[in-house]
Amino acid sequence: MSRDTVHLESKLVRLGLVLLMAASYTVVSSHVQSAKGEERRSSSALSYVGKLWLTPRQGDPGTLVKVHGSGFHTDAELEILWQKFKGSWKVEGAEFYGREYTQELGPIRKVRPDQAGAFEAEFIVPEGFGFVHDVIVAEDGKTLNKAAFEVGMQAAIFPRSGPVGTPITLELKGVGWRPLENSWVLLYDNKFTGWLSAVTTRGAARAVIPATGVPGKHILRILHGAFTFPYMNMQQSPQPDRPTFAFEFTVTEGPPILPPPAQSQALPGEPGIPRVGEGGPLIWADPRSGPVGTLVTVHGSDLPSDALMDLAWYRVVGSRVSGQGWSEESSSAGSVKVEKDGTFQFSFHAPDDLGGQHRIEAQIEGEVVAETEFFLTPSAFSIEPASGPAGTTATIHLKGVGWSETANIYTVVYDNAYVGYACGFNSQGDVTVYLPMAGGPGWHFIDLYPAIYKGEDIRRVNNFRIPQLTYAEDHPGERLPAFRFAFEVTG
Repeated sequence: MSRDTVHLESKLVRLGLVLLMAASYTVVSSHVQSAKGEERRSSSALSYVGKLWLTPRQGDPGTLVKVHGSGFHTDAELEILWQKFKGSWKVEGAEFYGREYTQELGPIRKVRPDQAGAFEAEFIVPEGFGFVHDVIVAEDGKTLNKAAFEVGMQAAIFPRSGPVGTPITLELKGVGWRPLENSWVLLYDNKFTGWLSAVTTRGAARAVIPATGVPGKHILRILHGAFTFPYMNMQQSPQPDRPTFAFEFTVTEGPPILPPPAQSQALPGEPGIPRVGEGGPLIWADPRSGPVGTLVTVHGSDLPSDALMDLAWYRVVGSRVSGQGWSEESSSAGSVKVEKDGTFQFSFHAPDDLGGQHRIEAQIEGEVVAETEFFLTPSAFSIEPASGPAGTTATIHLKGVGWSETANIYTVVYDNAYVGYACGFNSQGDVTVYLPMAGGPGWHFIDLYPAIYKGEDIRRVNNFRIPQLTYAEDHPGERLPAFRFAFEVTG
């Protein structure tokens, strides 16, 4: 069999998959999938009117596309629509239920067929999710016909050279929303680094990794991987036209670019929102988020004058794997006397505790009169030691690691190779990793990325317990930092 024949068969297979996927949802009403995985579709069958075709039928965002129609009613005002999607993570409380996508129909333009029932129109392909989209012709909200356009996926890295430790930015555009198109993974010198998501960012993914290794060329590859790791023989898969990207980065001689001090890598606190004048007893925390040790000031208003107020700090204790589950308990954050005007201020340092949301209750004689919350975010200490011969065991220490399924682990990456993960639930947010340093003399980089520990993914994609390189813009649930450390092997 010739290569041309193989390529033609591949295209036919691809076309069949496109038609199958295009038929798997209703076009006019939104395609929504619930947290439990049931799909809701209109039961009405589509009855086509006329003919519709596009030139070209594939291209990148910004491509000029001509829409051709024939066989339509001559007195009709038709609307041409572009099928797009909005993605969201399904997180309920502390549990992860995957991702869901809702269809949206964006208007392109309105047209009137000529006396022969034909029309032509043009539009520019917009940015957004990639792969197959429908171009729809509708009249009074009813779909008459549709044609498929395939949006190309793009990838880039920058810069392309620099000394060890150089931050390398990876950007993807046109990531798909379907299970076989929405999970992409990175290999650095054939070592698994992590995965890139684009759920809430409408098909755009951005990640930053350090340049690692000896001076010379290093190879970065981006491949699809719905089941955790890369699919290596894409050309023989059921959807063989999915792209694979390869880039070269040259590590140059010169001083290393080292990460900032670990303590500065924590997220900045968010200011509290004053709630004076809303009526009724109120309390609020300022800031409303921050790492362990943050000085938190609780404010109150419209409270009983001269009352002695107790403040209770609530936390979760337990684990997911002990078999005994977890529960909520409280401890005293302190007491304060309310002023004659019904206000108070009380400051305390955020306790050494699990990360995530903590309820703060104001109690008078054991009765809850108001409540607010403080969100504890992860923080890190400096790596100890920061240099030594190969085999030296270094300590990496975090505080404020969370307990939800989207926050209770951090994944460890050594010189862009995934090593494993560490959990903070059972140790009440404290994570200590002892890692022997390996490799030749020079600088080595250790990155800790947030990840999704477990859950149910309704889109049949398994991205659990691996580094989420796109954590900064697309992590489900909590807003979390990553941490980067450097160690110099001295010989």
